[in-house]
Amino acid sequence: MIESSQKVIISIVGPTAIGKTALSIKLAQYFNSEIVSADSRQFFKEMCIGTAVPSEEELNAATHHFIQHKSIQETYSVGDFEREAISKIKELHQNNSVVVMVGGSGLYVKAVTKGLDYFPEVDATIRAELNSQLEKNGLASLQEQLQQLDIEAYNTIAIDNPQRVIRALEICIGTGKPYSSFLTNPEKNREFKTISIGLNAERSLIYDRINQRVDLMIENGLLDEVKRLIPYKDLNALNTVGYKEVFEYFEGHTTLEFAISEIKKNTRRFAKRQLTWFRKDESIKWFDYQTDVEEIIEFIESQL
Repeated sequence: MIESSQKVIISIVGPTAIGKTALSIKLAQYFNSEIVSADSRQFFKEMCIGTAVPSEEELNAATHHFIQHKSIQETYSVGDFEREAISKIKELHQNNSVVVMVGGSGLYVKAVTKGLDYFPEVDATIRAELNSQLEKNGLASLQEQLQQLDIEAYNTIAIDNPQRVIRALEICIGTGKPYSSFLTNPEKNREFKTISIGLNAERSLIYDRINQRVDLMIENGLLDEVKRLIPYKDLNALNTVGYKEVFEYFEGHTTLEFAISEIKKNTRRFAKRQLTWFRKDESIKWFDYQTDVEEIIEFIESQL
């Protein structure tokens, strides 16, 4: 077991719909610990079904932090999360040497375990020009530009999020260097050891699980949830898979059937990006998603 003086984060990562929540609860119960969520889509209290927030039963099975603690109308950056999460982890470590962290948002996981990367200041006019290009020519033109300037960033960032694409492009243009070249800064010293567990499965199986989850979201009332959010559809938090496709349907641009197929397709793409991001981290120990929890616990204890 763990020495009380050794502070540990067990970080559970992997693609969407793979079973991270279920594993995090089992580990939190075993280590009598609490869970820090690093899923940036689950921070917002107005978004529940489309972000696959843990069920009431799951939330009651272990204490969770950073789930639906913000409003979509508040600005909340990865830097804000890093500060608040580190502070919460420090507080939790006073009572228990183990904290479980779970989430598929690679940048947010990295912010906690290794710290955020440093980016040089660039001329503000570049962002203004990119925003104007977005308005005139749409997101596809910016994605194409990023693909040419920095293929690595194109393959790993949330390419459907205009803010992320513009951020990467302004760094490429403003510094003359790829955005991805700034993602290798020295890690911050943390007061805890991180043990990273990755869950994975055959690609076709991940895709099947995603398709089933989307069907379940529709059954559980995703359309009503999105309908209530129409007045806020231009907020950045809602420019995300599962919401933007349904907004298109409500605006009469697509059929419901097409909107659902787009959610499935875009979620599959998101899962592919998650895996591309996490596979770069050699410290992650990967397990098949059906691995018995005892085997995972055995591995964790062997690392302590």
